Amino acid sequence: MKSDMDSTRELESPPTSVCHVVALPYPGRGHINPMMNLCKLLSSKKPDTLITFVVTEEWHGFMGSDQKPHNIRFATVPNLIPSELVRANDFLGFMEAVNTKLEAPVEQLLDRLEQPVSAIVADPFVVWATRVASRRNIPVASLWPMSASVFSVLLHIETLEQKGYFPLNNVSDSQPKHSVLYISLGSFLSVSKAQMDEIVAGVQNSGARFLWVARGDASKLKDGVGDKGLVVSWCDQLRVLCHDSIGGFWSHCGWNSTLEAVYAGVPILTCPIFGDQILNAKKIVEDWKIGCRVLKKKKKGFEEEDLVTREEIVQLVQRFMDLESKEGNEMRERAKQLQETCQGAIAKGGSSDTNLNAFIKDVFHKTIKQFMTLYFLMHD
Repeated sequence: MKSDMDSTRELESPPTSVCHVVALPYPGRGHINPMMNLCKLLSSKKPDTLITFVVTEEWHGFMGSDQKPHNIRFATVPNLIPSELVRANDFLGFMEAVNTKLEAPVEQLLDRLEQPVSAIVADPFVVWATRVASRRNIPVASLWPMSASVFSVLLHIETLEQKGYFPLNNVSDSQPKHSVLYISLGSFLSVSKAQMDEIVAGVQNSGARFLWVARGDASKLKDGVGDKGLVVSWCDQLRVLCHDSIGGFWSHCGWNSTLEAVYAGVPILTCPIFGDQILNAKKIVEDWKIGCRVLKKKKKGFEEEDLVTREEIVQLVQRFMDLESKEGNEMRERAKQLQETCQGAIAKGGSSDTNLNAFIKDVFHKTIKQFMTLYFLMHD
């Protein structure tokens, strides 16, 4: 752990940029990854911009070896929240800790920065970021890490309540092309142990080739996977999804994973667990029609769910991975069309590229204006 003096020295690199952006991601892989991707894009578009990427000391350890441009630097705050390795045990407690324990350390960090901050880009789950910025007259931009549909639901949540739409509870190189099912159920939330046992048995009995990313106790399924499966504790998910051998993605439907699957043109077997994942799964299956549901049934009169049995999972996986079925081919064709739309958006002149350029222009021009105002005041 670095001393306060070491941390301060790290932040006092000589300023070489007029524009200084501070990135405040929520501490979670599905939030940090898109924030870092945005920062890398900003760096490539405007190399003279300095970007300070704020993470906890634990997350700095996770990310320390990741390659990044020279004008992106890490700045750390103490580990005052539960570890990433145990936060699944009390997710609501983890969220409360982020909301109550990180604001003061981040304020202290901002006050130590040698170069004035031009703008803060914050995850909306970092709810105190606007307060911190407004006290220092720093403009804030939000990087929304979920779908526009979820944003719309939250924006109109009072209307939904008034109209009675609640409760929502009712609601690898050697493998043949498109032959491998990639399985990842998220980095911290998961299904019950009983359901996981059924999933493991069903996938193994389906005869399908699979690559499974499993952490913690789930990694025990390495035993007995046979010659059809491979279990790893981590992989570069986007790189895997873009590989020709991948024919489907069994996903918890986090928005980060959903976007990566769309970018790769891979159909999705949806297994949502929490929050926005439910709506993302609906969009995948009903709106985009590029996926299938891992069916869940409600016990009559109760809220708890029946298990999806291993026999049901065998049938589902076999049907989903059938490369000769009309249904499967149509689904893959739609996934390919959506992939083209997605890649067009991020290409030069596409909608995402245009929006990013507009954001850079806005921040940079405001910074120049503030700089010139300060210059004339100092030389008046």
